[in-house]
Amino acid sequence: MKKFAYDIWGDTVNTAARMEQNSEKGKINISESTYQLVKEKITCEYRGKIHTKGKGNMDMYFAIETKNNI
Repeated sequence: MKKFAYDIWGDTVNTAARMEQNSEKGKINISESTYQLVKEKITCEYRGKIHTKGKGNMDMYFAIETKNNI
C-alpha cells in the first residue's frame, strides 16, 4: 500500500548523464575520478578531453578489461 519513491538530482546525476551521452554502444565510459579509483584493477583506454554540455571538457576513458592481478 505504501511505497517510497526517491528522485535523485544534482551534479552526480548530471555527470552520469553526460558520461552516458558521450559513450558508445556496448562500452563502459568512465570519468577521470573513476579512472583514478580503478586504474590498478581495470585496463582503460584514454579517450581524451570530450566537451560535455554543462560540464565543459572532461577526461574520459573506456573500461576495457580487468587486470590479472585482481
